Amino acid sequence: MTKIRFQLLICFLIFSTSQVIAQGKITKKELKPFIGNWKGSLTYIDYSSGKPYTMPANLEIKKGLNANELLISNIYPNEPKANSVDTLIISPKENSFDGAAVKSITRLSDGSTQIITESNDTDGNDKKPALIRHTYTISKTNYSNRKEVQFFGETKWMKRHEYSYLKNM
Repeated sequence: MTKIRFQLLICFLIFSTSQVIAQGKITKKELKPFIGNWKGSLTYIDYSSGKPYTMPANLEIKKGLNANELLISNIYPNEPKANSVDTLIISPKENSFDGAAVKSITRLSDGSTQIITESNDTDGNDKKPALIRHTYTISKTNYSNRKEVQFFGETKWMKRHEYSYLKNM
């Protein structure tokens, strides 16, 4: 899933920087801290009702077959049919994280790192064209991934969902 791929990209970039760096690069060295099990929740805005809904969500990250890959398992304890496994691919040459351009990498005052990516895609039940922004914030014990959407022709950003995790130590 692209959601998980973006989340990992942000995490990688956060640990590799100490200040705001435009167009940060991701290397395989940054992948190691994200390997493990994460427990948390997903809060999303329902497409039909427009109301927020929160559910348990866990994440398991393992090394992939290649050095620039991670295997990501999304686990939803209350909705196991929604579980998924995906491969995250990091492309330092193209400055992308699974196809999304890295816009910034920032070291925050609390010591965590924030990575922002953007890509053109579609969103909503009617698959409207949109600019998709993922904001990944990660520390040694916490990780979040917020997705925001700006439909083409509009100036307002809409928060679509946010994953929040604590790392199982």
